[in-house]
Amino acid sequence: EKEILVRAELPGNNCGGCGFAGCDALAKAIALGQAPVGACPVGGAPVAEKIGAIMGVSAEAAEKKVAFVKCKGTCDKTRVQYNYTGIADCRKVSVVPGAGEKSCAYGCMGYGSCVKACQFDAIHIVVDKEKCVACGKCTEACPLGLIELVPYKAEHLVQCNSHDKGKDVKAKCDNGCIGCSLCTKQCEFDAIHMDNNLAVIDYEKCTNCGKCAAKCPSKIIK
Repeated sequence: EKEILVRAELPGNNCGGCGFAGCDALAKAIALGQAPVGACPVGGAPVAEKIGAIMGVSAEAAEKKVAFVKCKGTCDKTRVQYNYTGIADCRKVSVVPGAGEKSCAYGCMGYGSCVKACQFDAIHIVVDKEKCVACGKCTEACPLGLIELVPYKAEHLVQCNSHDKGKDVKAKCDNGCIGCSLCTKQCEFDAIHMDNNLAVIDYEKCTNCGKCAAKCPSKIIK
């Protein structure tokens, strides 16, 4: 009975963002106590509260997350190595020599696999935070691992994914992280570090003070 009642409260998108095969599978898992009442990223807190009442437990919805594209290398900022003519699909283009037109091997290829994968019309050139439900379909669709799920409240994010050294980055893109580490020296909360020439933010520690963004010479901390 509880499984039926829980399923009736779930939105029915069957997006898989909860980690289960769909709303039916999630309803069963919640009824069996194998998933939290706030596991549905689409329903959020309102649905978690209703399901919590059914299950007789506290309705603590998971922290809202949204997708973030770790690249600021737009067509006017990155170098082109050749002109590609073929199927517009990132996964297919990733296996051709050079992995597409852009010279940066870490950047967004721009063929829209993530856009096609999104059922909520939440991703185009950038992600619409209000439409995104953190289902994870875009992250799965990106062959370069450029898209990650970050806390909705995160106000500072590094818009680059390149691990090249600074000189090589600038030769390929005007908007890349050059690994200067100036941002890490500004942070009083130990929330940003260098990982193989790339600045990485720890969202658990970040207080959104903005000092790292202010000091970044490439202006790639959003």
